[in-house]
Amino acid sequence: MLKAVDRDLWVVEQPFRYFGLGIGTRMTVVRLAGNELVVISPIQVSDGLVSELNELGTVAHIIAPNLYHYLFAAEFKAVYPAATFWATAGLRAKKPELAIDRAICHRQGFANADSPEPPWPGLEYLFFDGFKTLAPSGPDPLEEWVFLHIASRTLILTDTAFCFDESFPWLTQLVTKIGGGYKSLSPSLLERVATTEKAKVKASVEQVLRWDFERVIVAHGSIVEGDGKSQFKRGYETFLGCSL
Repeated sequence: MLKAVDRDLWVVEQPFRYFGLGIGTRMTVVRLAGNELVVISPIQVSDGLVSELNELGTVAHIIAPNLYHYLFAAEFKAVYPAATFWATAGLRAKKPELAIDRAICHRQGFANADSPEPPWPGLEYLFFDGFKTLAPSGPDPLEEWVFLHIASRTLILTDTAFCFDESFPWLTQLVTKIGGGYKSLSPSLLERVATTEKAKVKASVEQVLRWDFERVIVAHGSIVEGDGKSQFKRGYETFLGCSL
């Protein structure tokens, strides 16, 4: 079930359909010092998954990184009640019934709270500002936080880019060839239509490009094992219509 990606870095995948398309979903697990585990974008809990996680360490942090990837966070919190449930700030208003422990904030926010240090040593993180997707109700902000696993030079994304290929169903391949995200690390047509604050997105992308990474893990699509920074840059140059 768990797949080792690098030292102290794993993923686990499950089937998932969105508007009828089989796009799959992927959770990332990072092991910190002291065998503490960070779970990013939690998937559905199973006895097998819990057993494998417990062999790796102690689940100490559960992260809902944007306003969409929270569906199974409460299940994880129920299994690991001592873990801190982190979420992007707007999720409290969107889903007030969720027992969120702390909102993710910028480093200065953590420094002014009860801990002077970032909560996940070895993980960098930043808010991907201005990015929206097209929901049935219209343009909808994602409020996504993206992460860098420093030791393995791995960028961890959720819905800010996709990378589908021949391993996905034919209909998914067809739609992403037309709408974006097929054999390219990029957003889709839904984000292109919905996102109007391109200057904010550009600033976010430029911050990501300052990080040192080669691999890119996405929640939907295939993992990009090499040349990830260049592919991310090219995908967003197309999305933004400018050079980066």
